[in-house]
Amino acid sequence: MLRIDDLHCGAGGRPIIRGISTEFSPGLFHVIVGPNGSGKSTFLKAFSGEWPVESGDIFYDGQPLAVIGKTQLAQRRAVMSQLHELNFPIRVDDIVMMGRYPHFAYRHGPHDTDICRQAMKRLGVLELASRDYLTLSGGERQRVQFARALAQIWDIPVAGGSRYLFLDEPVSSLDVHYQHEFLALARSLAASGIVVIAVLHDLNLALQYADRILFLKAGRIVAAGAAPEIVTPELIGDVFGVRAQLLANPFGQRPVVVYSEQLRQEGMGFGRTNVNTP
Repeated sequence: MLRIDDLHCGAGGRPIIRGISTEFSPGLFHVIVGPNGSGKSTFLKAFSGEWPVESGDIFYDGQPLAVIGKTQLAQRRAVMSQLHELNFPIRVDDIVMMGRYPHFAYRHGPHDTDICRQAMKRLGVLELASRDYLTLSGGERQRVQFARALAQIWDIPVAGGSRYLFLDEPVSSLDVHYQHEFLALARSLAASGIVVIAVLHDLNLALQYADRILFLKAGRIVAAGAAPEIVTPELIGDVFGVRAQLLANPFGQRPVVVYSEQLRQEGMGFGRTNVNTP
């Protein structure tokens, strides 16, 4: 379990995360949503150990993050970030093998090679293993990076405790088919006992796949709970500033969100924006 108590952090003297307390349990696919600038990515970077914390506490299975060694943390926690910029040629299988670096001292062994192969197969990129990463499309790079992260936490920790997978906008470069395949895999990994937390931009994708959704606004959690029960038109309006309705989904039990006009920024009620609309 990942527990966060009264977390505060910022950048350049500006507060970004303002006193967040929450827990992320194994067995659930947790999704964080919120408007641009709400602190979603900073929050994920903070509890993953990649962003400085001003105050507050972060615990992995009851152990303070501050006392966990970098190698020990990397053996049980993988992060897939939004940007994966590289300026030099490198094979795809070498990218995936990077996920195994925390698990060996000098040279990878047959076990590491087998894990990378399985991870690439799971993400449908095994046939790209010998390709130059720089020649791949954005969607292919996303899938390769997911394979790297999956290879990193493939092994169950020897010392016990949970494995953690953090995904920051993981489907931003994927087409519709792979978006759904990607999130279905993330949910199945959560169901297997891995603590999976994803930041998503698309509320409908979050609604269809999340077990639990956290709504962030201005660096604070304004709502958190089981999906889809927690999601209401009023909550969407408050967080995103849009008029929305939940409609029955002909392809599943969970509803879909449809959007109308932006909420009036001045005064009360709904109103048109200054964008030309019919």
